Amino acid sequence: MTQKTTVVAVLNQKGGAGKTTIATNVASWLHADGQKTMLVDLDPQGSATDWADARDGDQELCPVIRMGAGIVRDLRKLAHDNEWIIIDGAPQVSSLAVAAIKSADIVIIPTQPSPYDIWACADLVDLIKDRQEIMEGKPHAAFLVSRAIKNTTLSSEILEALKGYELPIMRSATTQKVDYPNTAKVGGSIVDLPKDNKARLEIRAIANELKEMREQL
Repeated sequence: MTQKTTVVAVLNQKGGAGKTTIATNVASWLHADGQKTMLVDLDPQGSATDWADARDGDQELCPVIRMGAGIVRDLRKLAHDNEWIIIDGAPQVSSLAVAAIKSADIVIIPTQPSPYDIWACADLVDLIKDRQEIMEGKPHAAFLVSRAIKNTTLSSEILEALKGYELPIMRSATTQKVDYPNTAKVGGSIVDLPKDNKARLEIRAIANELKEMREQL
């Protein structure tokens, strides 16, 4: 894999955290921004693959490939000259999650503002920290608050609870918006929406923050 390729794994073992929504939209944004990007579907449910299959033949979106436990070995062969590889990870702590962590330069953990979602992160965080301990702090990892409801007490309490895991929390976040499922069901992304659309601005902010994180690698 060339040095310029940055691998980002989007992981959370709890379903419904917005993992595929973030992976597909960030990959689409980077691709539309002129940066060669590949989306890897590592989820046995194949949600990102289903998303790609739903797209119109005229839509020009980033390529999606499906991979399994051999990702640590095979990803290097498939990277080519991609600037970004975004991995939509498995929804459980499993051998696939471990493989994604081993393959990644950056791990993003989308977490809904719910106590149950925060409690469910513990095993994944342990895996990441174990990997960081033997790899001199790599991969970089951070929480991303997903599907938040703005200006609520619960959201601020969740941020405090996440700090207990001693991993960074991204400044950017996603909020509850119908634009995400509405674009996904036709294989589209928020890139297709008007420039002032709030969901589009959220994904742009996440992509820009990932670029900042890449500079710190």
